[in-house]
Parts: sequence; structure tokens; C-alpha cells
Amino acid sequence: AIKDGRFVAVGSDAEAMALRGAATRVVDLQKRTVIPGLNDSHLHLIRGGLNYNLELRWEGVPSLAEAMRMLKAQADRTPTPQWVRVVGGWTEFQFAEKRMPTLEEINRAAPDTPVFILHLYDRALLNRAALRAVGYDKNTPNPPGGEIQRDANGNPTGMLIARPNAMILYATLAKGPKLPLEYQVNSTRQFMRELNRLGVTSAIDAGGGYQNYPDDYQVIQELADKDQLTVRIAYNLFTQKPKEELTDFKNWTGSVKLHQGDDFLRHNGAGEMLVFSAADFEDFLEPRPDLAPNMEADLEPVVRHLVEQRWPFRLHATYDESISRMLDVFEKVDRDIPFNGLPWLFDHAETISPRNIERVRALGGGIAIQHRMAFQGEYFIDRYGAKAAEATPPIQRMLAEGVPVGAGTDATRVASYNPWTALYWLVSGKTVGGTTLYPQGLPRATALQLFTHGSAWFSSEQGKKGQIKVGQLADLV
Repeated sequence: AIKDGRFVAVGSDAEAMALRGAATRVVDLQKRTVIPGLNDSHLHLIRGGLNYNLELRWEGVPSLAEAMRMLKAQADRTPTPQWVRVVGGWTEFQFAEKRMPTLEEINRAAPDTPVFILHLYDRALLNRAALRAVGYDKNTPNPPGGEIQRDANGNPTGMLIARPNAMILYATLAKGPKLPLEYQVNSTRQFMRELNRLGVTSAIDAGGGYQNYPDDYQVIQELADKDQLTVRIAYNLFTQKPKEELTDFKNWTGSVKLHQGDDFLRHNGAGEMLVFSAADFEDFLEPRPDLAPNMEADLEPVVRHLVEQRWPFRLHATYDESISRMLDVFEKVDRDIPFNGLPWLFDHAETISPRNIERVRALGGGIAIQHRMAFQGEYFIDRYGAKAAEATPPIQRMLAEGVPVGAGTDATRVASYNPWTALYWLVSGKTVGGTTLYPQGLPRATALQLFTHGSAWFSSEQGKKGQIKVGQLADLV
């Protein structure tokens, strides 16, 4: 029984029906199962919503032939000057052909409309029309941290390679035209509706590149003001300026009140980017990058400021070697200014070691895990071996240590926003291409718990949502 958006009775038919009045709406689910609404602990919903109507999604498409048919149809109906964008949520391993499209195939499907296809964090494919639109030619130098692949004559082929980070991919994508404001509002509503269709009722927005606060939050704020949000959003603030990160966070802690907002849109702290020198994007086609020597010196003043202000924070981290150095900084700050229950977390943590899991627990942190390995587990196995992949990420160990763990997708740029793809990975231990990563997956009830009240911890809403319990928010599927 539900009243004013909260559960007021959970139990037998008799207990619930005792509260029935003349105006009560009764829904008979015909013995279907009810679960708590799914809560994605790491989703780029605000940025993804602004672009959702612009994108062609290949989530779950079973063959490359079908994907290319979709691409051609999308190119045929895309108005000038817009692009066709395939941005995340797919991998070649899902296709029957087990390969990516060639540049020749993309140019044949879309000879005139710009096409940008993002593949994980490692590369992007642009057709000739897109190369013209972004202005890449024989004289364009490689940007820092990226490579423009060239033919024998020095002309760009259309392949962009992230080496050692994904900046070239996202900077190129950012050159595309945006939607007008009213179309961004519609796009965001469509994205939320799609998430609702898949059972998502809450998400923690992890910020993102090219997502400035407050400028790029205008649409989500407008929808909140009009009571048109259909996903509850807790948002983190993500610094946008290399070398000016501390200035960003000082500005925000002075102008934004922690947890300001309501149960549909509320502030949630800092991150997932705290300083640019601490970003270790996973790209298992490339060797693990060492973080810059100045990372600790950059990170410490930001963390010190956030702990002083009692702002929760989250930090993107893939590799155990990076996590060790980050924890050194956190422990140093904690000795001067105790964390003392301040919520903080690592995102991703694919190769975190048992020792560092213990250090996270000792500092009161959590770990938000996502199904990025479901899309690139094959690449990980090729580089590091099947044995190493069995504990990437080591979720069972995290749970055994008592560290708070919340599940999510990290959509939309790499993995799919479909939570059931992530739940499949958690339970089966397999990639979307069917490769076995883990000798045994999680029990279904455990996986569901990580996607519901497990994730509530990460927005300081444990006990408020994530369970079908009297007094909690009545979000259900």
C-alpha cells in the first residue's frame, strides 16, 4: 500500500487492503514479481539526455549487417547539418561477424551525412563527410594524447586512436552541432522514458566532460521545476578545467549547498573527475598508463578542501597502481583532517587489490562497479590473461570485506545504459559476446541488491529508497 509516494504497508493482502478507501487505485499485477526500482550508481544521465535524440544506439543489435542497415537508414533521415552518432553501448563481440565496421562500409552507407562512431575508450571511426565537418586534413597535427591515423599519402583515414587517453575522441565529438534548447528538453524526457521502460527509477549522475555547472544543467533544472522528471537524480559536480580544479571546487562549495534540491533532483558532492592528472581511463588495447608524477600534488589540495567542507566525493580509478597512489593522498589528508564518516568512493576499480580494498574500508569508502568488462573483457584477457580476468573487478572480495558496493552502467559513452545487461554480467559472469570471465557469478538476489539499496548508499539515501519497506520511497518495477 502506497500513500503520498511512500510505502505505508508491506505484507499480506489483508494488511494492505485494510487501508483501501473509496478513491484508492488498486493494481492487480496478475502474480508478476515486484522489485524495488533500479538505481544506477553511475550514469551520465544529464549529459546523455541532451544528446539522446541525436544518437543511434547499437545496444543488443545481433549482427554488423543489421547495425549497418540501421546506420544507412539513420543517415538517410538525418537533416543537414546534423551528424549520425553511434556513441557507446556496443562492442564488436556482440555481432555474429565478430568484427567492427570498416571505414569503407561506413562511407558506402553514408556518403554525404557526417558519421561519428565511438568504440569504447580506444577509437572512433569518422566517414569522409565527418572528417570534412571537423576540418581534419593532411595538415592537421596529432593532438596531445591522440593519433589521427593516416594513409600512405598522409591524409586522415577516418580512424582516431586514443593513445594514451580518450581526449581526442571526446574533443572531436564535441565539434558536432547541438540540439536547440527545446529539443534538448524533449531528448532528456525521451531518455528518462527509455530508462523507466528498463526499470530504472533512480540514478546518480557522475558529471562528465563538456558538462559545465550550472550552464549545462539548465534542461534538467527546467524539467525538475515543472515536475517532469521521471528518474530521481543525485548529481556530482565534475571539474572542467585542467590546472584550475581547486578553483572550480572552491567556487562550487561556496555557491552550492550540499544535498540542495529534493527527492527528484539533489546535489551529491564532487567528482568523478577531481583533477585531470588523476584520470586513468581504461583502454585494454593499450598498456596501462602511469599517472603523472604531479598527480599527488594536484589531488591533495582538492581532497583537503572537500574534506574540510564535508563534501562527499567520488574518483574515477581503473588500475590498482593508480588506486594505491590515490589512497596515499587520502590517508595523508585523513591524518590532518579526519574523514570521520564522510562518504567517498572509487568508481570502477577493475583491478583493485585485496590490500587496497581493506584501505578503502578503513577510510569508510565505497566502490561503485559497472559492467565495462562486459564490453571489453576479451581485450582484457588478451592483454592480462584469463586468470587475471576472474577478479576484474573483485566484487566478491569487496562484499566479503564489508565495503559498500553499488552497481551501475557508466552509460552512455562506453557501456549500455540497459541495467539488465549489467545484471546479466553480474549473474552469469560473461561478456555480451559470451566469453566467460568469472568461474561463478553473483546470486541473483545479491546482484539485484547492488542495483537497488546497495546504490542508495552512494547518494547518502540508505534507508530512504532501494527496498520495499514501510516508510521508504515507493519506487518499484
